[in-house]
Amino acid sequence: MGRISRVMDLPTCELPRLGEIADLVTSVRLSRIRKGKLALALRNEGYIPKLLQLFRVCERVKNTEGLHLLFDIVRGILYLDKAILFEVMFSDECILDVVGCLEYDPCLAQPRWHRESLTKRAKLQEVIPTRDPELRRKIRLASRAQYIRAIIMPNPSDFEEGFLSTLNSFISSSKEEILRGLQQDEEFLPEIFTQLTKEATAGEQRCELMKFFKEFCAFSFTLSEKRDEFLQTLAKLGFLPTLEMLMGVDDLQVKSAATDILSYLVEFSPAMVQEFVMQEARQSENDTQLIIEVIKQIICSPDPEFGGDNQLMEILHALIDPEKMLTTASNLEIFEFLDIFYDHYIHILTAPLLADTSEEWYEIDNYQTAEILASVLELLSFCVERHKYHMKIYIMNKDLLRRILVLMKSKHKFLALCALRFMRRIIGLKDELYNRYITLGNLFEPVVNAVLDNRNRYNLLNSALLEMFEFIRMEDIQFLIAHIVENFSDALESLKYIHTFQGLKIKYEQEKDRQNEKPNSVPSILPGETFVKEAISLQVDEDPQLSDGEEKAAPMPPASSNGSYPPYTTLTTVVTAPEVGENFYGSPYPHVGQQSSLLGLYWL
Repeated sequence: MGRISRVMDLPTCELPRLGEIADLVTSVRLSRIRKGKLALALRNEGYIPKLLQLFRVCERVKNTEGLHLLFDIVRGILYLDKAILFEVMFSDECILDVVGCLEYDPCLAQPRWHRESLTKRAKLQEVIPTRDPELRRKIRLASRAQYIRAIIMPNPSDFEEGFLSTLNSFISSSKEEILRGLQQDEEFLPEIFTQLTKEATAGEQRCELMKFFKEFCAFSFTLSEKRDEFLQTLAKLGFLPTLEMLMGVDDLQVKSAATDILSYLVEFSPAMVQEFVMQEARQSENDTQLIIEVIKQIICSPDPEFGGDNQLMEILHALIDPEKMLTTASNLEIFEFLDIFYDHYIHILTAPLLADTSEEWYEIDNYQTAEILASVLELLSFCVERHKYHMKIYIMNKDLLRRILVLMKSKHKFLALCALRFMRRIIGLKDELYNRYITLGNLFEPVVNAVLDNRNRYNLLNSALLEMFEFIRMEDIQFLIAHIVENFSDALESLKYIHTFQGLKIKYEQEKDRQNEKPNSVPSILPGETFVKEAISLQVDEDPQLSDGEEKAAPMPPASSNGSYPPYTTLTTVVTAPEVGENFYGSPYPHVGQQSSLLGLYWL
């Protein structure tokens, strides 16, 4: 040790030589051997406490130049990334002076307040309910190390491989020791939940507890060998009702931490959350259910300080995705969960959409409302693809696509795009019943109007509109092609320079010629012609069209008395002459004259 310290001579620790000390600390950064030698010299000569004494002198006499040099020196010593120095710098005797040096960054006009933050953090940590003094010491040490790392971490572009690896390992190993200790403390988690839910707990204390518990959960879930045990413990303690309550509080930091924890739970144990949601749906009629809380926060006015909208969307996506459920739940459980979602919860998700697409909708076409509706449409588009059976019934019962296409006239183009994307997802399924629904309802009218409004504009909306018509042409969806040509060819005649519409007309003529060439053929009933005077029935396949997850999860119908399974009741579209102004479901529909009625859709 003596030989190494002689090789790495240290300047005398005094004010006039601070510049020389700063140069020495900076000069060794690129040499692993010299960094090791400097670290040993600093520890052996008790150099760090001497530097901190100079810091107190400089701060007392307001020596700004000396304080700036001490910032560079202390940060440079931390960048040496040596555990033998962390033991000194993070100790009770040195920690406040170390972070005090880091307040005087020469790049900043005003010093930071790290000591005040760290002192407040230390006081709040006293609320963490563990009485083991050694465990409390480790918690303080790990907390200080994390705080220091956050202060000294450079820009990502300045990182080098293995940067601060020792500090990161120190924090990680400290967390593992803390986790083991807390898991052995049977009173810890119950006490945490008690303090989080008590009205007497101060807001700042609850916030700090949530931050600590969020970190505790995040680290616990990364340890795969302990994860199941930890999840079982949470389930026994009834953590999800606690989390549900915390997501509804006014404190944005508490709400954000609760959302983060729910995100971890959904990622590592979606079945646990889904089972809880199902239990609430069966047993509770109140408005404080977990999935309702998630949906309400999605459809409430976005708060820029919270920033939880995307995270909540991902949580809801994961909870209602049949593909993800298949790995953890049985087929019947998945189908039951989707039944519950469509019976109890989807109406909450679509409430702002159905409320805001009324005749007076344009009065509230503001950016905040548009953002909310765009989020709702993204989730509904997801449902169209993943819940083919459930969502088809919901769309037709609510005439949902018509309400959504009202948004094509929004002044916010991103919202108009979301509405178009929803229709594009439906058309992409190439489902005959959907196609009948669209044509009988004349639902291409707002889309064609949007094409005409954007005729001379080259923007994303115009491109998306043309792509949808091109998809219909390329996939040769004759039912839609006939409807578009027969009803909108005159309006689209002015867009001859757009080859897609000319291509649709050619496809239509080719199909008519093909039908006429068939010997003894009965002419097809094409949408857009005069309504049929007698009812016709459209009989689809015996099985409904389901997504992969729904198909695997769909329960078999009960067997009949002879042991065979009865066929599903057919889906029937009745095309009749409706009363003027009447839509599919009997409600006023003034802008369409003669059109057909979809009288019913049943599944037995």
